[in-house]
Parts: sequence; structure tokens; C-alpha cells
Amino acid sequence: MSDHISASVADGVGHLTLERPQALNALSYEMIRELTAVFDAWRHDPEVSLVVLDGAGERGFCAGGDIRELYSYATGGHVAEALRFFRTEYRLNAAIARYPKPVVAIMDGITMGGGIGLAGHASIRIVTERSRVAMPETRIGFTPDVGGTWLLGRAPGELGVHLALNSRTMDAADAMHADFADAFVPSDRIPHLLQALAERADPGTPSEIVMLFDETPGPSALAAARPWVDECYSAPTVQGVIDRLRAFADGRADDDRTAGGADAAGRGPGDGAGSGHPSDQPAHAYAAAAADELETLSPTALTITLEAVRRARTLPRLEDALEQEFRAVSWFIGQHDLHEGIRAQVIDKDRSPQWDPPALADVPAGLAARVLEEQLHDPVWPDAG
Repeated sequence: MSDHISASVADGVGHLTLERPQALNALSYEMIRELTAVFDAWRHDPEVSLVVLDGAGERGFCAGGDIRELYSYATGGHVAEALRFFRTEYRLNAAIARYPKPVVAIMDGITMGGGIGLAGHASIRIVTERSRVAMPETRIGFTPDVGGTWLLGRAPGELGVHLALNSRTMDAADAMHADFADAFVPSDRIPHLLQALAERADPGTPSEIVMLFDETPGPSALAAARPWVDECYSAPTVQGVIDRLRAFADGRADDDRTAGGADAAGRGPGDGAGSGHPSDQPAHAYAAAAADELETLSPTALTITLEAVRRARTLPRLEDALEQEFRAVSWFIGQHDLHEGIRAQVIDKDRSPQWDPPALADVPAGLAARVLEEQLHDPVWPDAG
């Protein structure tokens, strides 16, 4: 293995660790290739009965794909290399979802973007009190991928749309409520869990062993916000979402349908990756901030994201969602607003002027449908339509 991936087998457990803590274990193309090779090798290895996937360091499991590597592809005109990166990553995501042996993913710390692609499709997904889970792609003028639309589309009500459009960050309780995680294990108990998985005493299945360490993470602010989130984010367009958020924030919405999202203290949905509001922010103020945030993001990315999440709800397989996402990726790679979004938010965020995307009214009618339907490049799976 390279310096960025470690793999070992002991007591029937294959242990894969992302070893790039200085970059929050961000995934490079070589790391994706190495992970794929290990999963392939262990698939039929009789010495491996289950796989544990985690990340080095205490700050994060995986912050996503290596955004600087992707930026170099996009700005350097290396379309083939960029598509190779995503195609290889998506095939790995699907392989983990369909793996014939249990995969236990430990999402301790920051788990976003490509990290969700690895852990979100595992058979057993564990969060801790340090977990911060998100699909933050709209902040760089992009759209959720790595099967993110598949997961977001299956979150309760319209929570997935909210999480996608506003790049909302979830804590452990939120991630479990949104079905991005299966169990909450305090970080100081993870070593004991790993020991128990290696020993596999009664009860013997990995799921049963994890349940021995599972605790209740506390109430989910995201769950409490669902009544007004469902009302606002069920609008048919992004502009409609913004208008409903404004109406709720101003007290003009139907209180019977929307006010239930605040708890007894009037609290809203918690902090988001972009809006950054504390969990005691009143729900109406949070809605106003969410609307403000949407008006600063790429209208194209938001429009395609809204359509992609809703279409993913109707797709029968994860692979179909990945194929739809790849069509969007193929289109986005050549778009100037993606380049500018990465530059403004990541590469030169301390030096570049604030990114100023076009208005929602400038997004061509039917663009989202065309992007998600047209096959611009070879598909992820050659036999796909």
C-alpha cells in the first residue's frame, strides 16, 4: 500500500484505513484505485470475513475527493482524467454497496462528499459524537454525487432536498434520522468495538456486535425541523423554495403546516455547512438565513441538484443514481461556474473576490432535464443505456 492507504488482515477482519490525516483523508485518484484493488482482493479471500473501513486521525474519516486534484483537471482541460477519476470512484461506491461481506464504516469526525461515497453505502455505518456528515457540493457550484442523491432522495420527507441545496451539515443524531448512519458509538468505545469484532464472541454477527456498543445520540434538530422544511422544500423550483422560506421567516406561512419544526424553545434545525447557525437559532431566523444562502450559490447547481435528488427517488438501483450523477458530472466538468466556485470557496478563498453567480432567472428552462438525461460521455458501466 501507499503512504495514504493501509490494509491489514487479522482474526478474519480486513482493516482498511485512510492515511492522509493532514488533508482530512481526502481521496486522490491513486487512493481510489488502491481501495478498489483491496476490496477486489478481499472479495474471495477466505481469510477475510468482514471489512472495517476508517480514517487516520481524530478530525475526520474523509472530507471528500481531493478538490485540488479535481480543480487541476477542470482548469487544465484534462476532461478524460477527470471522468476517469469519477468513473473509478463510482464503481468503488457501487462495489461497497454490493459487497458480499459485511463492511463496517466508522464515520468518526468529518465525513463529506467522497467520504459519504465510501461509508454511506456500507452495510454498517457508525457515527460518533465527533461526526459531521454532509454533501456540500452546491457550495462550489457542483451537485451531490457518489450516490449522494440516492441517499438524499431516501431521507424522510424533504429533508434530503434541504440537506442537498443548503449543504447542511448533520451531527450524529441528524445522520441517523436521515438514514445516513445506522448506529451511534462514542469515539472512546471504538477501540473496544474493533476488539469485539475481531473476537466475534456471542452474539456473532457484526450487526449484533455493533448493537452492544450502540447508544442514543440525543434528539435530532433536523427531525424537529421537518414540518416546516417539508413545506418549504417541497416547492417545485428553487425560486419557489426561496419564496416559501421567506414567507415562513416573515410569519406569512401557514403556521399549522410549518411552525411544528421549532421545539418548545423555538429552536430551528441546527447549524449548516454554509449558514453556520447555532442550534438555538429560532426556526424563522434559520429559514431566512437558508434563503439568503441559496441566493449566493450557483443557480445552475441548485436547479440540477433539486431535479437530481427528486429523480433519484424514482430510480430502482444505486447504480442508476450513479449513472444519472455521472451525466451531471460530465456536464459540470466543463462549466466555468464550477471552476470559479472551487477557486472562490477552496483554492483562493482568502484572496479571491466573492464569487458572483448568475441569477436563477438566467438558468435555461429544461436545463436540468437535459443534463440528467443526455449521455455526453461513455457511461460508468459499459452496458448502461
